[in-house]
Amino acid sequence: MKKISTTLVVFGIILFTSFLDAQSEIHTGENIAVTKTNSGKVRGYIEKGVFTYKGIPYAQAKRFEAAQNPESWEGVRSSTMYGPVAPLLTPTTLVQDEAEFVFDHDWGYTNEDCLNLNVWTPGIDEGKKRPVMFWIHGGGFTAGSSHELPSYDGANLSKKGDVVVVSINHRLNVLGFLDLSAYGEKYQQSANNSISDMVIALEWVRDNISNFGGDPNNVTIFGQSGGGAKVNTLMAMPKAKGLFHKAVNQSGSYRNSILEKKETKAIAKETISILGLDASTIDSIQNIPFETLVNASNKALKVVAEQMKAEGKPVVGFELNWGPSKDGIDLPYQVGSLEALALSKDIPLLIGTAKNEFGPFANMRFVGASDETIMNHIKDTYKEKADDYVKAVKKAYPKDTDAKDLLDVDTRFRPGAVEQANIKSDLKGGAAVYMYLFTWQSPVFDGKYKALHCMELPFVFDNITLANHMTGGGKGAHALADKMSQAWINFAKTGNPNHSGLPEWPSYNSANTATMHFDSISVVKPQLDKELFAIIKNTDK
Repeated sequence: MKKISTTLVVFGIILFTSFLDAQSEIHTGENIAVTKTNSGKVRGYIEKGVFTYKGIPYAQAKRFEAAQNPESWEGVRSSTMYGPVAPLLTPTTLVQDEAEFVFDHDWGYTNEDCLNLNVWTPGIDEGKKRPVMFWIHGGGFTAGSSHELPSYDGANLSKKGDVVVVSINHRLNVLGFLDLSAYGEKYQQSANNSISDMVIALEWVRDNISNFGGDPNNVTIFGQSGGGAKVNTLMAMPKAKGLFHKAVNQSGSYRNSILEKKETKAIAKETISILGLDASTIDSIQNIPFETLVNASNKALKVVAEQMKAEGKPVVGFELNWGPSKDGIDLPYQVGSLEALALSKDIPLLIGTAKNEFGPFANMRFVGASDETIMNHIKDTYKEKADDYVKAVKKAYPKDTDAKDLLDVDTRFRPGAVEQANIKSDLKGGAAVYMYLFTWQSPVFDGKYKALHCMELPFVFDNITLANHMTGGGKGAHALADKMSQAWINFAKTGNPNHSGLPEWPSYNSANTATMHFDSISVVKPQLDKELFAIIKNTDK
């Protein structure tokens, strides 16, 4: 009897191992994962039951001109490798070893012809309509790409949620935002080409995603950091209305206004002057070396920033840099205006930040410092409000015991997220808002990176193993990722992130301030950092 039982166990193990091997096998070939787009057929590959396509062109554009539909192709286009990414203002030639280990970037290869996207789906050409999760990468409005971080891989999210994941590359920095509208009709859209690229990518989804098993009438845009700011911008864009139906903003509410036409035209005028061009020679700007263009426009930004300061105008963002602007065409309103809010009134919003964001980086010099040194720094920073600051941090995070924890709490990203949630949730008849705070602390490098900026991404995409340099790859991280990714999936499906693995997550409003704290044990709490925000705001003044 024992021999029979042992044989059955061994046989079962062999079958299970064979099953796992089959699931891990990659299927490729001339007729594997072939489907149609409006521009021609594409061929991807199948891995772990997920159909994967990379580098599909969704548009093409000449420098500073509006994007157009891509040229059609004959036959089947191989789409198994990531496409080119937008050129960087400063090419990556050196990296900081430890930080690079944590983020584990894939810098890709650059080309101005970078309007391409990636798709992960559980099935194609079967008539099924799955929710579409449209990912917009971070990096501000100047850097980043659809595959820069290992977290961004959409396979696990697609398979787990039976959803279609799409990620995009688009124009960035000076190429996406230099306002040449004063120099000819073909440049009329140039101030916001980067954002318009995203709209065209969403139109591609509308027109093509059914062939990839997706539902064009159930699209969720989601992004982190700069990607979250791009989500906000699309919500304020009339021509994007109807192309998406839900939105997720992760750490992207640090920027609550955009530049006006006066400033963007001044930046362009200064850039052109530095380049030695004028209205009669403007078209040569499409051919000058990218490095030359970057150097000139960087100088122009500094000149205009000084002019704005002299006029008493606030500089948008952390410093004057590239980004969307109120051009009167594609973006007719300020992103936080009542008119803009009305455009997205019916869009459910999931919004939040990470507990520490850039705090661990900003305060890295205090790693290993004595409590006395840290407390003296707090006193030097907050003067007579130092005791109030400490008290406010401890009220918000009563379990924090180390002196350095008092320094590392984020006060730059979360206030904007709370303000946006308050305004949107109080709109009469508006869609639901759900607020979160990611508080889980990473164990890597003795825990000094905490809930760093980007730390929630592996949890949202259920990519703990791929991003184990950032997460540590432990069982606790996997358990939380299972819960977080399911919340994002449920929100994409229904507009409500609740599921049985989490405590009841009420929709947010300015009265209940209900916030899901994602941690080893996730809990819902009201806002506990109002006093902290007030102290920071008054100190900044």
